[in-house]
Amino acid sequence: MRIEMAGEAQRPDRVSEDFAVATPEALVLLDGSSSPAAMESGCEHGTAWYVRRLGGHLLARLVDRPDRTMAQCLSDAIAETASLHGARCDLAHPNTPAAMVVAVRRRGAALQHLVLGDSLLVLDRFGSIAVIGDNQPFPAGELLRREVHATTPGSPERTTLHMRYALAVRAARNTEHGPWIAAALPKAAEHAETGSVPLSELRAIALLSDGASRYVERFDLGGWPEAMKLLDERGPAELLRRVREVEATDVACARWPRGKARDDATVLYARL
Repeated sequence: MRIEMAGEAQRPDRVSEDFAVATPEALVLLDGSSSPAAMESGCEHGTAWYVRRLGGHLLARLVDRPDRTMAQCLSDAIAETASLHGARCDLAHPNTPAAMVVAVRRRGAALQHLVLGDSLLVLDRFGSIAVIGDNQPFPAGELLRREVHATTPGSPERTTLHMRYALAVRAARNTEHGPWIAAALPKAAEHAETGSVPLSELRAIALLSDGASRYVERFDLGGWPEAMKLLDERGPAELLRRVREVEATDVACARWPRGKARDDATVLYARL
């Protein structure tokens, strides 16, 4: 397996809330759920701290516990990370640190996979592309998000609507009324999309945070076949460079409406 990765923070002066790690046996990518600066989280550690601990625990589980399913490994990792918070962190707070998760593991002659949230796993089955993830629709949140995108970036109106959107999503997530995400509840892992594909049917795979999947999903710089070809021939860093290049031409988010002009962006690519 040939593995390449690239990651870039939203801005040079801040720490990325994405996290990626890989071994020949398993690949893990986490995309931390960012919050408006004015929103309390109930946690003294923060999202960057959380994704690094959760990602490390998940990788260890995936490679050390082949007897556990991938969902069970994620559940264990969430519980282990929650135990590190300490008494001063309120894990029941709706804005406690959380993350999207994409992971794969080699098991015998198959590649197992797990996706929770809106980050993506792309499977290249010798030219037939399958995209897994972002499969938890939340219509009320999507409506609010469109209202945010329709306002002027940096305006008081956008700030107000963005806070309303963030509060609505956090009130609904990890309940039976909204999307599931890795936070402090191990049961969230039960809602991940999981599966297995014979290694003989796979040419390559890619794990992308939503800041990187903008290449296809937001900016339409090419379809997934073109994106996978670019990753294979030029590598993840080139895909991120092209995303940043487009973002720089639309700082006001006018041509491509989005919540942030730039976002943390990470790609893990493996040629099997």
